[in-house]
Amino acid sequence: MLTFFLLSGGSLWLFSEFFLSLLEKMQAQEILRMLRLPELGDLSQFFRSLSATTLVSMGALAAILAYWFTHRPKALQPPCNLLMQSEEVEGSGGARRSVIGDSQQLFTHYYDDARTMYEVFRRGLRISGNGPCLGFRNPKQPYQWLSYQEVADRAEFLGSGLLQHNCKPCTDQFIGVFAQNRPEWIIAELACYTYSMVVVPLYDTLGPGAVRYIINTADISTVIVDKPQKAVVLLEHVERKETPGLKLIILMEPFEEALKDRGQECGVVIKSMQDVEDCGQQNHCDPVPPKPSDLSIVCFTSGTTGNPKGAMLTHGNVVADFSGFLKVTESQWSPTCADVHISYLPLAHMFERMVQSVVYCHGGRVGFFQGDIRLLSDDMKALCPTIFPVVPRLLNRMYDKIFSQADTPLKRWLLEFAAKRKQAEVRSGIIRNDSIWDELFFNKVQASLGGCVRMIVTGAAPASPTVLGFLRAALGCQVYEGYGQTECTAGCTFTTPGDWTSGHVGAPLPCNHIKLVDVEELNYWTSKGEGEICVRGPNVFKGYLKDPERTKEALDDDGWLHTGDIGKWLPTGTLKIIDRKKHIFKLAQGEYVAPEMIENIYIRSEPVAQVYVHGDSLKAFLVGIVVPDPEVMPSWAQKRGIEGTYAELCTNKELKKAILEDMLRLGKESGLHSFEQVKAIHIHSDMFSVQNGLLTPTLKAKRPELREYFKKQIEELYSTSM
Repeated sequence: MLTFFLLSGGSLWLFSEFFLSLLEKMQAQEILRMLRLPELGDLSQFFRSLSATTLVSMGALAAILAYWFTHRPKALQPPCNLLMQSEEVEGSGGARRSVIGDSQQLFTHYYDDARTMYEVFRRGLRISGNGPCLGFRNPKQPYQWLSYQEVADRAEFLGSGLLQHNCKPCTDQFIGVFAQNRPEWIIAELACYTYSMVVVPLYDTLGPGAVRYIINTADISTVIVDKPQKAVVLLEHVERKETPGLKLIILMEPFEEALKDRGQECGVVIKSMQDVEDCGQQNHCDPVPPKPSDLSIVCFTSGTTGNPKGAMLTHGNVVADFSGFLKVTESQWSPTCADVHISYLPLAHMFERMVQSVVYCHGGRVGFFQGDIRLLSDDMKALCPTIFPVVPRLLNRMYDKIFSQADTPLKRWLLEFAAKRKQAEVRSGIIRNDSIWDELFFNKVQASLGGCVRMIVTGAAPASPTVLGFLRAALGCQVYEGYGQTECTAGCTFTTPGDWTSGHVGAPLPCNHIKLVDVEELNYWTSKGEGEICVRGPNVFKGYLKDPERTKEALDDDGWLHTGDIGKWLPTGTLKIIDRKKHIFKLAQGEYVAPEMIENIYIRSEPVAQVYVHGDSLKAFLVGIVVPDPEVMPSWAQKRGIEGTYAELCTNKELKKAILEDMLRLGKESGLHSFEQVKAIHIHSDMFSVQNGLLTPTLKAKRPELREYFKKQIEELYSTSM
């Protein structure tokens, strides 16, 4: 009976798991000694002395061992020596390159027939056999699909229709796209590429003033929008004579005749996307494909202060960047027509666009979320994606949700124990979702993502090592982390397959070199392996549109992009991000924040004498340290019915709440976005000064010192404000 029990499927699986770590470390002779069996030379005499029962028992053990050896998980073989993932380029002043592929020449493309974004899509059309391409769904309904040929035809019709509406088939023609992720966004983009026009994404978080600035800077006469409300926003600019060049608005969704009449009154033609496509179908024009060196997109970044900057990216830039990613991952992950991508990250950002480019190039499918991030899990269950790009903020939510469900000490202990067992496998290179721990603990987490995810890529901001390590184990798929910015298309470093350690952003991609330069004012020196990160290669942008001054700040005479981030080379040849040159940082959701600008607004609050705004790239919001004005605060508090000495007032919770409300009021009046407002503050009674080391001799805040000085208070603010 024992033999039968051990040989049954589930028990045998569990039993083999028990032997896993033991068998990997032991040789045959050691196993025999452990079982108190004779040496191999004495086996013939030993077997003659065995009874039938013993032979059956040994047969069962042999079956268990055979099962384990044939079903044991295999470790991924990294494409390079993980102890040396990059190497120095001779005569380059310390620049480093990837050791993957032909390290003597930077990667420009992966496929000879896909060197522009137009060719990338045509390749997908060909190898997919006109398979499904773009998917969308209505609430509680399955996904509906447009085929590759349908998308290609609609793009040609729309592009031809644009030509009939005074657009030109050249790289001087900029077309604005002001819409949320949806199939029509991609059709509009491909229409531009088919006729060598340039896409200029517009998006809400830039604010109405920035949208106006982009339209004027890029000389945009045609904007394609999704909803009538956005058309109204654009018309208001025209009516105020702020965007005199805007002449045509194309709407993806139905609209009322009154909107068309309003446009006519101010000289703007408003048409449906379907009407423009019908016009193009009746007046079809042959495609005018772009060259790799031609401009493909002007991606305006929100920046931190002043007007947005329009990063000019060529077709060659985009192709080089995703080709570098393909080269790094080719030994462990090969995209196919069966791959499915869930599109929910903004298409106005290059991270999402890069992932989609990989999918189209291989004939895969892209399914769009319904537009409500709260329904993302429902969309994923319906779509069952295999590729899932994320930002750290989403990873943090997943991590918090998993542990919130372990609501007793025993459940939490079991979850942590299971995670440690899976993390041990991950460290040894084993990535799987069929272990006993997956069955008992993690299958529900994997099912919430659709159950088919085989690759997760995180970018836009640093990921927490704790969160990343746990989710690599819990999700049972390859999880990669990259680093980059719009100016180098999207990424310039990427995790090497097999290196599942955390706390770094990987090695340089094969499409670019990376070097560090001294930052004297912050005491970072290349002699110590630290400095500002600079990037050079075919994925680096051509400059900012009509902004030579800021282009010169970003690109030096030798073509190096100065990122403004401070990095450190680790012994393995990977890069670690350790600081920001201008004290500008990203929050967990990927938004840039300029703390000095926010402080200059908050300092206008009557009771505030000094303020320090702190942000963490692993957190989604800001916190602040406030020093009240000893002369002003008592009377200000008294007006609100709060009495006490200065020291007592600094510890009064009601007063702290009142000060925070006043600061938030000023922030709102000054136009700060919600992510630029502090969520919590700590009241400190002593002024920052040169004497206590928190101000420079010119009375500027010493931010690293302030961060360290208030480390405990900052941690408490984050822990109590989550």
